[in-house]
Amino acid sequence: MDIRENAAYLKGLAEGYEINAETKEGKIISQLIELAGKMANAIAELEAECADMREYIEELDHDLGAVEEDLYFGDEEECFDDDFEEEFDNDFDDSEYDELICPSCGELICVDESLELSEVICPACGEKLGDIELCDGDCDSCGEGCEQ
Repeated sequence: MDIRENAAYLKGLAEGYEINAETKEGKIISQLIELAGKMANAIAELEAECADMREYIEELDHDLGAVEEDLYFGDEEECFDDDFEEEFDNDFDDSEYDELICPSCGELICVDESLELSEVICPACGEKLGDIELCDGDCDSCGEGCEQ
């Protein structure tokens, strides 16, 4: 039995016992029964609104989850957290790449060892690197005084 049914039962019970609303006790009892009915209606309306709000909040939570998924896990290239940077750096260190400095613009360029260096184009300035000699870390071999 829900709260409205319970209030209606109480009202019917009072009518069945023929409580006289003209006596002191009867006035109090009839006012309490009327109050119980109004409270039952108000509580039932609040329960219905609460159920609607709960459904709406669940939809918002679902939508917010989708937005969070797009923002935080959508495009890994735009993810700048420390774990991603460490993973990226580790992947890059394990592969076979040479680091070069473009003679035209001075930009650091990473080039796959399997490429022909004379055909590599600098992504920063667009110039061909030409015939660059790779430094093996021995400063005497490149004549540049590098810090490798």
